[in-house]
Amino acid sequence: MALIVHKYGGTSMGSTERIKNVAKRVAKWHDAGHQIVVVPSAMSGETNRLIGLAKEIMPQPDPRELDMLASTGEQVSVALLSMALQTIGKEAVSYAGWQVPIKTDSAYTKARIQSIDDVRVRKDLEAGKVVIITGFQGVDDRGNITTLGRGGSDTSAVAVAAALKAAECLIYTDVDGVYTTDPRVVSEARRLKTVTFEEMLELASLGSKVLQIRSVEFAGNYKVPTRVLSSLTDPLMSLEEEASSGTLISFEEDTHMEQAVISGIAFNRDEAKITVLGVPDKPGIAFQILGPIADANIEVDMIIQNQSVDGKTDFTFTVPRGEYVKAMDVLNKNVKEHIGAGSIIGDSKVSKVSVVGVGMRSHVGIASQMFRTLSEEGINIQMISTSEIKISVLIDEKYMELAVRALHKAFDLEKA
Repeated sequence: MALIVHKYGGTSMGSTERIKNVAKRVAKWHDAGHQIVVVPSAMSGETNRLIGLAKEIMPQPDPRELDMLASTGEQVSVALLSMALQTIGKEAVSYAGWQVPIKTDSAYTKARIQSIDDVRVRKDLEAGKVVIITGFQGVDDRGNITTLGRGGSDTSAVAVAAALKAAECLIYTDVDGVYTTDPRVVSEARRLKTVTFEEMLELASLGSKVLQIRSVEFAGNYKVPTRVLSSLTDPLMSLEEEASSGTLISFEEDTHMEQAVISGIAFNRDEAKITVLGVPDKPGIAFQILGPIADANIEVDMIIQNQSVDGKTDFTFTVPRGEYVKAMDVLNKNVKEHIGAGSIIGDSKVSKVSVVGVGMRSHVGIASQMFRTLSEEGINIQMISTSEIKISVLIDEKYMELAVRALHKAFDLEKA
């Protein structure tokens, strides 16, 4: 049979009762003859609790020591799950990331995986054991424990699946798949049976919280078929039913996308817009504005530079809402007088709405349909950005949910 990687999130591991249910589910797959590697997250809320303790001691904790502390949450999970499997007659062994080892760089709290040694894990699998590996963490060349950043267990699972050449990586979570949009905004939202890596990457980057962006990048780069499915179903449901549930994230040729032009509507409330008015229209001006923003470690998303009038232009861009005040401060202190700008204005009450679909490559009129739909709802578009499979617009925050519902209906996303 196949080698399968299971990943379970914090909600799935949230109590000893839920851990026992995870053990039953894992045992079911193992009983069917599969080799199983499990990558669990820390128990729900545990990482936040540990970071909170650190900040009670030290307001700005040392990054190395913070990783040392935060990594313990996953170590609790793997040990408890191994015990739960052993109590139902399954041979299981748990490993911390450094024991595998999962090698990373030394960027504490946001490390990146460099390599995974599969020798120890394969030996255990060949001996018939279930192998459980901590998510979220690894070890650098100097033997220091590192963590991959929030949501890093998804990345760990996909990376392990890639290293082991697994047939599939199953991401168990508290939702039953990827939807055409957030069901809390559009009740008619429909679960997708399949979605491409490209579409999932766009959806994740545009606000969908189902999967961590780096895990999708990893899955796409290493061609790891990945399935998002629910851990809240009956752990003893039939294997055939479970194996075909959820949403499969795979290759474009496997997803039969010819009938679906648009796969989903994504949105992000976490946006703020900044406009630098009356800047000289000359080479290097964009760098002079955005250079200090980058130096302040502030991410920039959408960018527009207006038509030059009398040698002056306006330059507009968006940043995360939580960085808005910081970005305005950087511009007023380091940019305004230096480049001779007229003034700097901003708006922290904006949102981004996007339509995503690989079918856009072979269908025309998507942009016009999107813009017509928003126009009919009286929604003004402030900025536009596009890629080969995505169109994003920036609008007033108060119209965001109306825009999502209208676009979902306009593209018939409620229909299978």
